[in-house]
Amino acid sequence: METVTRIAADTDTDTDTGTAPRRTSRPRADALRNRERIVAAAREMFVEFGPDVPLDEVARRAGVGNATLYRNFPDRAALTHEVVLSVTSRTTDRAAEAAAEEADPFAALSRFVHAAADERVGALCPMLSGGFDKDHPELLAERRRLEEAVEGLVARAMSAGRLRTDIAVGDVLVGLSQLTRPLPGTACLDIDRFTHRHIQLFLDGLEAPARSELPGTAATLEDLRRRP
Repeated sequence: METVTRIAADTDTDTDTGTAPRRTSRPRADALRNRERIVAAAREMFVEFGPDVPLDEVARRAGVGNATLYRNFPDRAALTHEVVLSVTSRTTDRAAEAAAEEADPFAALSRFVHAAADERVGALCPMLSGGFDKDHPELLAERRRLEEAVEGLVARAMSAGRLRTDIAVGDVLVGLSQLTRPLPGTACLDIDRFTHRHIQLFLDGLEAPARSELPGTAATLEDLRRRP
């Protein structure tokens, strides 16, 4: 991740030792706010228009100048990296909140799936085809944190007899991704209003007892990691 713009601060003289002023660097509050606004704007515009949206337009929506954007993110790959990291981290946080606050394991899983839709996790799919390092250690660590959180939700719901047993974590993630993937540049710009409705239909299909026999085999995390 790109280093946040930093400034020198804390320049008071050490009165105990009489030494020269010590300077320590820390992010300026406005610099951090600008960075956050850029990432939020990029996330929104990647969803609306796809990952190739002009960066000048991202800067305009964020309310910053082009120089500020490029000072934080020198190229599209750096910005995409940060957006993927942000979406993944926020989605993991939603899983942790659901696990901690819902007594019913299936209610926790359902809450997470709806919350992940609000985080627009499906927008990651077109972004992941871009030219940036998908195997960056920071991204791999965050992805594993998300996988572990969802694995926990699925395992608890299945152990409680609330989740059908012929599915796996990959089925949940694939279904969530497909149902929340944006359709940039199409005539279906208001399709988002159906997202939570269709997610609930998906969740009803996951709940035990199973009402049908699924074709094929359960999708595991290993299946999702396997590359053609």
